[in-house]
Amino acid sequence: MTSADNDARFMRLALAEARMAASEGEIPIGAVVVCGGRVVGRGHNLTERLADVTAHAEMQAITAAAQTLGGKYLTDCTLYVTVEPCLMCAGAIAWSQLRRIVYGAADEKRGYSVLTYESPFHPRAEVIAGVLADECASLMRDFFRQRR
Repeated sequence: MTSADNDARFMRLALAEARMAASEGEIPIGAVVVCGGRVVGRGHNLTERLADVTAHAEMQAITAAAQTLGGKYLTDCTLYVTVEPCLMCAGAIAWSQLRRIVYGAADEKRGYSVLTYESPFHPRAEVIAGVLADECASLMRDFFRQRR
């Protein structure tokens, strides 16, 4: 199985998390952290349920992965997230030292790349954008269309 195949497979798991978020009335963003070929953390937006602006999918998945692995550094892990991380989440990703960040849809309003000229991630981090981007973007569009 190629790296692109693996990326698509794990992004589908992140999409499942995003669908859970949507079913709970949350903005449909999902994330999974993978280490050694296995999911060690997963999460979706919980900002409404927890009344916490920091309860983003990435934060939930990073916290779960750190608990599973028993440490705060996720140097051998990959984060899969359906939408480009915001600057807050990018900071958490940097601090956790994730080695790879794979995201689906770009966030042209609040994504980290809109707000910074330099990568906010660990210097050795690899960023892969656009994995299942159409499906990720469609989930977001459909969610907001239904809310209007």
